[in-house]
Amino acid sequence: MEMSLPFSRPWPAGKTAVAELKDRPESSFPLARRYADKMIAHAREEAPNECCGILAGPANEGRVEKLYHGINAEKSPVRYNIDPQQLLSIHEETEAKGWAILGIYHSHTHTEAFPSATDVRLAFWPDSTYLIISLKEQGEPVIRAFSIRDGRIEEKQVVIGE
Repeated sequence: MEMSLPFSRPWPAGKTAVAELKDRPESSFPLARRYADKMIAHAREEAPNECCGILAGPANEGRVEKLYHGINAEKSPVRYNIDPQQLLSIHEETEAKGWAILGIYHSHTHTEAFPSATDVRLAFWPDSTYLIISLKEQGEPVIRAFSIRDGRIEEKQVVIGE
């Protein structure tokens, strides 16, 4: 299993988690602050259960244009599954706009922001980035991003911008 761990960034209130990877742009995931804030708020609202959602936008630009709050059909603190009807609706809307599903996010309410064995086993969208919000440290949520392909995990740098 491949892993790259040097890019973990806490997201303390009022601070910016910005990083630069000039020599490895393919290993980064750009995310506007407003979407990072919405993901963290969503995770806190759903706790103690995991939250989940979709980040979509123009595939050729790789820029998130819309965040879809998912309904966790599992209603569980250890698993997530976006409601199938909602996922179909999101898929239809993104296709109609010519967008791609750029990211799939969910929260870990009591553990670190790293894919669990279940997350890896259920990673069915190999071209999407998987983002995990950890609420393990309530005052300092952490957002990390990963590529999960064929059971291999590779971390991507979350680059927060305006």
